[in-house]
Amino acid sequence: MNKLSKLLLTLTFALSVTTSAFAVVVASWGGAYTESQKLGYGDPSAKKLGIPIDWVDYSGGLSELKAQKEAGAITWDIMDVFAMDTINGCDEGLFVEFDFDKDFPPAPDGTPASKDFFTSMPSKCAVGNILYSWTYAYHDDKIGSKKPKNVKDFFNTKKWPGKRGIYKSAMHNLEMALAATGTKPGKGGANIYKKLETEKGLQKAMDKIKALCTDPNGGCVFWSAGAKPPELLMQGEVVMATGWNGRFFNAEVGEGAPLRQVWDAQGLDYQYMSVIKGGPNEADAMKAIAEMTSTEGLAGSAKYIAYAPWRVSSLDIIKAGEPWYKDGKTNMMEQMPTHPNNTKSYILIDAIFWADNSTEIGEKWEAMKAGL
Repeated sequence: MNKLSKLLLTLTFALSVTTSAFAVVVASWGGAYTESQKLGYGDPSAKKLGIPIDWVDYSGGLSELKAQKEAGAITWDIMDVFAMDTINGCDEGLFVEFDFDKDFPPAPDGTPASKDFFTSMPSKCAVGNILYSWTYAYHDDKIGSKKPKNVKDFFNTKKWPGKRGIYKSAMHNLEMALAATGTKPGKGGANIYKKLETEKGLQKAMDKIKALCTDPNGGCVFWSAGAKPPELLMQGEVVMATGWNGRFFNAEVGEGAPLRQVWDAQGLDYQYMSVIKGGPNEADAMKAIAEMTSTEGLAGSAKYIAYAPWRVSSLDIIKAGEPWYKDGKTNMMEQMPTHPNNTKSYILIDAIFWADNSTEIGEKWEAMKAGL
């Protein structure tokens, strides 16, 4: 190799390293979700700020970040994380603490960011990104003339005989079951968790699921992959199935499947973003996360996925821009988990409750399943 070739190779490598180091790197979950982030607010924010934003996939948790820190080679700047990871990461000094009204822009009408969030944050190191839902759905062409309307109908095997598809683990199943016994969720599901913290309430929820699974007119098919519930419904293996609203939406709108969701007692779940302390581009990461989670930024993600923006003011943008979905013909407001029509009775999944009780409840849940 001549000297000129070596020089060009060296310059090319240096340029690639410089470009990579300059870009804000966001670790997220991949698939349609990261695609919605990149197209919805990542690329627009990069263009507006003049700061490249790259996306990498990771498998969740804090172990990869801790390994980078121990090696003295942190390569990420922002992470998309669960609530408990923001709490643990904040306690361990892995993430930057936010001053919400200083670090994030107000709503277009001047409402401070902290007053524009759908609900409070689990830690000072977390800013809300999206909210998604655990709902249940049915096949409209196979359910009959009378359609399910509420959470109690999911368990009504006399009116709608057939198996039900439910998630393999206890989370949301127990909340849903307790609501079906007549417990009103209360504000954000507070009444549900108050009862689940008692032995009597927990057993009542377990018994409701067990009765459904052992009912000769019912039965349970357990699922784990998010694509499975729509598949079970389309193949006629179940008459109703719980699942994630985004998956049902994709089947209905993207694939033309005749599926319909029931929002009563939906389990409203969430994702957050955190900035890594000591990351290679911490200052630019703060600018990027502020822009991506702004009113306009979060509204942009709803063009590509049926998850609700954490900013309440983002809904006004979606409403004014309908039909908002990327196909140019589908209205998204009615698909938003936080739309008023969908939050008349909802349960905000309590991450702290599950962090404190998941082991004990999980053992009881698996024992119940083993006895079916």
